Amino acid sequence: MHNQNILKKIRDIHFSFSEFAACCPELLKLKEIPQNAEYHAEGDVYRHTEMVCEKLVELSEWEQLESEEQEILFLSAAFHDIGKVNCTKKEDGKWVSPKHTIVGEKEFRAMVYRRAERFGLTFVQRELAAGLVRYHGIPVWFWTKKRPEYDLLKVAESIPLRLLYLLSKADVLGRKSQDGNEFRDSVEWFADYAKELGVWEKPHHFANARTKFEYFYKNSIWQDAELYNKGGFDIFLMSGLPLAGKDHWILQYGNELPMISLDEIREEFHIPPPKNSEKVARIAVERAKTYLRAKKTFFWNATNIVQETRQKLIRLFADYGARVNVFYLETPYQELLKRNKKRARDIPWNVLERMIDKLELPAPWEAHKVHYITGETAPDKRKQAMSGQDKL
Repeated sequence: MHNQNILKKIRDIHFSFSEFAACCPELLKLKEIPQNAEYHAEGDVYRHTEMVCEKLVELSEWEQLESEEQEILFLSAAFHDIGKVNCTKKEDGKWVSPKHTIVGEKEFRAMVYRRAERFGLTFVQRELAAGLVRYHGIPVWFWTKKRPEYDLLKVAESIPLRLLYLLSKADVLGRKSQDGNEFRDSVEWFADYAKELGVWEKPHHFANARTKFEYFYKNSIWQDAELYNKGGFDIFLMSGLPLAGKDHWILQYGNELPMISLDEIREEFHIPPPKNSEKVARIAVERAKTYLRAKKTFFWNATNIVQETRQKLIRLFADYGARVNVFYLETPYQELLKRNKKRARDIPWNVLERMIDKLELPAPWEAHKVHYITGETAPDKRKQAMSGQDKL
């Protein structure tokens, strides 16, 4: 598969899972990973994945898809249970794989990021496939949630639900299960409800950025409400791996706005990483509150690669009436390694690799506006994000 785009490879082998797995060693790890026979009497995860891929291309909707959609769906199906390799364990005499979709998304993203030359995916293609891996179980279980429409609208912010439906449909068809009919019914209910909510093809159209933000964070308003989009001030929260170029980007496009940098606080107080992280964070938050009370725009510059960390900060900023803009920056893996070698004090290899493994990309629903700045982002788009042309 070297020097050939993986999507083209999938088409060249006519969507054959066995041929794909033969040249994709990561999938061979699925062999001998056991499953609960109540839900997967067909056998191990490898056999289940093979059946899912076979059922996917047999779906009546398959021929109506665009070529790239077919290829990305197949890729997602092939890796949809990759998280089970590290999540599968025995509890009370049964095989279970808790959180395998969350783990699977991270593993797929990290794999494609590190091996970009081999996979040849664009940022958008990679994240679509990663999102399908992450959410492939939603159509089966969405109806058990307290507010199922909330989950559907949240997922629709990241991926097309019509594609998620097809992956989930193939997932329930590609198994031997005592609850097979119930699962298939659930997937069809998912499709009906997504269409009813108007998010089958695209995300929900919120009245404005504030309404969207309040809907996802306060979880207590109707999605079609129209909140007053009151004036306010902007906070710019940076996100991305170390050496992704956040400092340079702020210098180039930040219009000399004040910045709170966790790295600079460490230097100021002579605190070496990773010691006393709580103290560094406490100092940063107190400085942020000074700006927030004055309604003053500033940058919060740190890695912020974990969603829980971002959400705590975003809630804090929003409580002061700020509009929160997240800027996620990404640079290719090989470039990241080159930059690290040039640093006066490089980041230990194992630390950098662990950060790649736990990276959680900011989702579009997380803030008033989320920008993705990658090597594929045109310079004029980078300027536009800060120029006011892209204001909320």
